[in-house]
Amino acid sequence: MNAMERVVTALQHKEPDRVPVYPILSGVSRKLVDADYKTWSTNADVCSRALLKAREKYDQDCIVSLIDLSVECDAWGQELIFPENEAAHPNYQNSLIQDIDEYSKIKKADYRNSERMMMHIETCKKLVKEANGEFPVIAFVFGPLGVLSMLRNQQDMYMDLYDDPDAVKEAAGEITETLKDYCRALMATGINGLMFDTLFSSGSIMSKEMWLDMEGPFVRELAEVTREAGGLVMIHNCGQRIYFDAQISMMHPDAISFLYPPDDCADFKECKKKYGDKVTLIGCVTPASAVLGTDEEWDEECRNCMDDMMEGGGFILATGCEYPANASFDRAERMVNLAKTYGRYGK
Repeated sequence: MNAMERVVTALQHKEPDRVPVYPILSGVSRKLVDADYKTWSTNADVCSRALLKAREKYDQDCIVSLIDLSVECDAWGQELIFPENEAAHPNYQNSLIQDIDEYSKIKKADYRNSERMMMHIETCKKLVKEANGEFPVIAFVFGPLGVLSMLRNQQDMYMDLYDDPDAVKEAAGEITETLKDYCRALMATGINGLMFDTLFSSGSIMSKEMWLDMEGPFVRELAEVTREAGGLVMIHNCGQRIYFDAQISMMHPDAISFLYPPDDCADFKECKKKYGDKVTLIGCVTPASAVLGTDEEWDEECRNCMDDMMEGGGFILATGCEYPANASFDRAERMVNLAKTYGRYGK
């Protein structure tokens, strides 16, 4: 099987020749083209070359275009900081929303006026062209509450949710309208689907009821837009006690990329038993383990994930979030090799 066939078979909840695999080599890929972090994250040619080289060199079965979580907030003019060796982030000393009364100034924006959104679109075009249908290309999009937290800051926004939930929700709705157009533009590049980061849908941040009210309806609209354009709907959420049930009810995703077991499951085995026939599971190796512990411990975690979730298909081995941007590639290579050997079906 080639990578496309392997991933499609897993998404159909069937067993391919082996477990599909992709350590999420995002920012770390810049090292393969000798680029600094800012150039990699702002130049479509550099970014696409790096991601393609990482996929080819380490034989990943797909590419997810995770650049950083500050791409979308650029559409509203949020000032960003570009550190030398880590992902860009908002300047929280100069947040666009300084006070709870300022949510009202968040209106639908035109993604075409955002350099970073347009750069991401151009990156996807280049990735699709080079993929030539041989492996999936999935674009990464931060959810509405996530984008809003980049314009305010997560802690203050969370307090605002209690003080004036209507103001926050209205702003999130305006952001959603922008993201819908942006998602359509991303799908028009020929990508195979979209992966939405729904960070707030986890017990480590807010209650399930609050998430269903504040973001659930908006991500449902984004999922519908994606499916209307013929794309796969995927979710990424590396929060603790992720709400699988709530997100499935709202988005009906094809796959969920995650790090910790859902709030209603004791472990990954139970997650597979409860949700394995509803959604393809992606994960769940701890990214920090790429720089901590021993090779043997890393290998054991990869094997345990496969033991718990690969049976019957519907599983893709991956890191539960982005592979550390300054780590060695050694353990990414070990993960891929384990998928090829230990992760073979019918052995």
